[in-house]
Amino acid sequence: MCARGRGVILLGSMEAWRRTQRAVWFANLVTAAGMMSFLPFFPSHLQALGLEDRGEIATWAGVLYGAAPLSAAVMSPIWGAVGDRVGRKVMVLRSMLAIALFVGAMAFATSPWQILVLRLLQGAFSGFVAPSLTLVSVAAPADRQGSISASLQQAMTVGAVAGPALGEFARAHGGIRAAYLVVAALALLSAGCVALFAQEHAGHRRVAVVERESGADSRGRASWRGALRASFGDLAELRTNRALRAAVVLTFWLQFGMGATTPMLELVVQDFPSDAAHVLPLSTGALFSAVAIANLVFLPWWGRFGDRHGHARALLACSCLSGAVLALHALPLSFDGLMAMRFALGAVMAGAGPLAFGVAAAESSTHGRGGAFGVVFAARCLAVAIAAALGGRGFGWLGARGLFLVAGGLVLASVAWCAARSRRTRPVGAP
Repeated sequence: MCARGRGVILLGSMEAWRRTQRAVWFANLVTAAGMMSFLPFFPSHLQALGLEDRGEIATWAGVLYGAAPLSAAVMSPIWGAVGDRVGRKVMVLRSMLAIALFVGAMAFATSPWQILVLRLLQGAFSGFVAPSLTLVSVAAPADRQGSISASLQQAMTVGAVAGPALGEFARAHGGIRAAYLVVAALALLSAGCVALFAQEHAGHRRVAVVERESGADSRGRASWRGALRASFGDLAELRTNRALRAAVVLTFWLQFGMGATTPMLELVVQDFPSDAAHVLPLSTGALFSAVAIANLVFLPWWGRFGDRHGHARALLACSCLSGAVLALHALPLSFDGLMAMRFALGAVMAGAGPLAFGVAAAESSTHGRGGAFGVVFAARCLAVAIAAALGGRGFGWLGARGLFLVAGGLVLASVAWCAARSRRTRPVGAP
């Protein structure tokens, strides 16, 4: 029997949820690598389109980078709630096919405005993180939610680390437009993997849920309208969940603190003494790598910690440590000290994603988990969309050390707020 045949048999013999997890893990890794293969290179594409002024290029690059997270922040909760009613697997396929369509179309864009429109459409239709997590989560054991989330985010981290090198290779051999076409091809590969090997949880079939809960008729358009109307009701119910609201607040400020300070690292490195100008890009890249490596090492640990001790409590601890380490970035007077701080930040921030999604899983039923995951993901996207711009303005007002102190202080303030509300709402006599 050929190797491919043996592989299919082995996949078929696994538990359904494990097969789904592995298929989604691979798809997330490949898709994340594809996405990060073009995101760092917007300035090069803008120059290829004829822009020459560095200020204009920088402005457009920031707008294009933040456009997709902004539209994703609006649409992710809606897609998540719709997926709860029409099926999670189709939501994953929708997101990856949208990446193939809209990112592939960027290869043929002839102006920054066209890229902007495509980025907005990409963000609105192609958020793959939340539906991927939901598809695996609803079928996985309840005591494995943190570990499952950590595993999938670990795949995305590996993809994000490999993506820029992949993009540079594509640009070197086919130009900037080749990078977009590579992303489209990888997204189609991911969609095929999910279509073939991922399995929808048996208790959440599309037709049964839509007919029972939305009263839609047999026509596809009416079914989708009914599912969409009911999905807005699901999202309104999620707003009343205090634990989920706290997780969303912590997630937003953690991502905001990280996003507001990370783009300024090169300017911080410039202030350190150096004998050679050529080491600056390498030094800045090493700071990014330190965070990524620490994330990869500590993601599984945080997932297991949340499964054992409770995701909400673990998220508070993770946020407190992250805020403190972020503020301590104001202290280092040498590159080695800053490198140590970046590794420490990567270690403590590694828990932010899996623990927040773990809270969402614990605080929602399997029928409403997509909407809960979508809300958490939307908070992260919104923070990314606005943090870089505000961070740049804050850098000009406060300087690097002041910016780190303020960013860390905002995270710690959100921890104090959530902890205080948790104490006020705890039942009398509760431990």
